[in-house]
Amino acid sequence: MTTDFADQAVIRRLLNESRTWAFVGLGDNPEREVHSQARLMQQRGKRIIPVHPAAREVLGEKGYASLADVPDASEVDVVGVYRRAEHAGQAVDEAIAAGAKAVWLPLQVIDEAAARRARDAGLDVVMDRCPAVEWALRR
Repeated sequence: MTTDFADQAVIRRLLNESRTWAFVGLGDNPEREVHSQARLMQQRGKRIIPVHPAAREVLGEKGYASLADVPDASEVDVVGVYRRAEHAGQAVDEAIAAGAKAVWLPLQVIDEAAARRARDAGLDVVMDRCPAVEWALRR
């Protein structure tokens, strides 16, 4: 049985009230979906933090190799986990350890055990949802 990790009230609150999004998997390849999602969040007034092993600047923001390297990671409102589902759990655990407030696993990134760990740690969780689609639906 699948647990629902797409509560509409949580989605609306994260989209409306969040200020800072860390994007795990955001490198300098503009062809990847994470790049367009990060750009969308920037256009909506969010600060984005690229998290990728290359730690390169992306979309004008300094990149970090891991969430543990992000200064004041506890000020990150949402960690978007743009990794394959089999690697999502590690990124979710890093978000928990960093003190993030929420994790967002986009379409087809499903790890119910990791989502439960995040929720049990007090984080808001959205799973198997696209931020761009949710922005369009909230109008």
